[in-house]
Amino acid sequence: MATFLKADKAKELADIAKRIASPGKGILAADESTGTIKKRFDNIKVENTEANRAAYRNLLFQTTDLGRYISGAILFEETLFQRNAQGTAMTELLHAEGIIPGIKVDKGLVTIGGTDDEKATQGLDGLAQRCSEYYNAGARFAKWRAVLSIDQANGKPSMLAINTAADALSKYAVICQENGLVPIVEPEILSDGSHGIEVCARVTEKVLATLFKSMSDHGVLLEGALLKPNMVTPGVDCPQKEDAATIAFFTVRTLRRTVPPALPGVVFLSGGQSEEEASVNLNAMNAMQPHPWILSFSYGRALQASCLKAWAGKTENESAAKKVLLARAEANSMAQLGKYLGGGSDLAASVSLFERKYVY
Repeated sequence: MATFLKADKAKELADIAKRIASPGKGILAADESTGTIKKRFDNIKVENTEANRAAYRNLLFQTTDLGRYISGAILFEETLFQRNAQGTAMTELLHAEGIIPGIKVDKGLVTIGGTDDEKATQGLDGLAQRCSEYYNAGARFAKWRAVLSIDQANGKPSMLAINTAADALSKYAVICQENGLVPIVEPEILSDGSHGIEVCARVTEKVLATLFKSMSDHGVLLEGALLKPNMVTPGVDCPQKEDAATIAFFTVRTLRRTVPPALPGVVFLSGGQSEEEASVNLNAMNAMQPHPWILSFSYGRALQASCLKAWAGKTENESAAKKVLLARAEANSMAQLGKYLGGGSDLAASVSLFERKYVY
């Protein structure tokens, strides 16, 4: 397995993956595309300009002590090469906090022909050259998002969609590793729908089993890769709601049935959960220790939503916004350790962040 990698490169990849999947730390996903961050800025009445995007990312990355809780940050391509108003590279700001820069490398979704609007992820063409350029620019890991939907009445996800996603994720992972980047493989199953948690568990198990078989066939070095899956939850429109202990049980059981212990870490996406839900559910999983992998977080909206509201595009709000970001990062750090006690009366952190058919 992974015989194409030289020993020194394999060791470097494994070391980086372990650093990212460190106890008490997780990933800040700040890889929103220009279009997606416009939606975020529209909500706080901030114009979507390059200067404002740089100002916001500068706020995130200059949060003192963020590196105590965050081991890596996923960037959009613009941000990897961006500088703040003072001329300092964004990657330098991350390095100052001991945070490893990463990069989103996929090119979005297209419809798979012959399916009921099921999606494939594009971006393999030219990926090797881009990964080499990203490595030279300071990135040390990458992320590729595949998207699957549950719709039992219409046979979704189809095996065609599952196999398409698994194949693309595996090819992407190999290309990344050949160019020195740790791949995060993200087979996201959207929470849209009225299905129960048992259905989500069955589908997630099938998807992950297919994915790791494909990764084995392609020769992906598991020790130098990370998984970014959805938690196993009911569909957002399901009348039967589940508590954190039930979500943790089904999620951990699914991982134990499918994910090889050679993989160093599983970094969950929040999938539209509120900030508080994402922390509480992660905590419940880590309260079930021991696990063969680090169970951590790679959150975007579930780390940034309250921070964005606190900032509102105003320089005088930066200090308050940084405090909010640091508080959510610390909460998720504690959840990764199974020691999170909950956020009490913080209503903002309990607001649902769900978006139907989420794209970014």
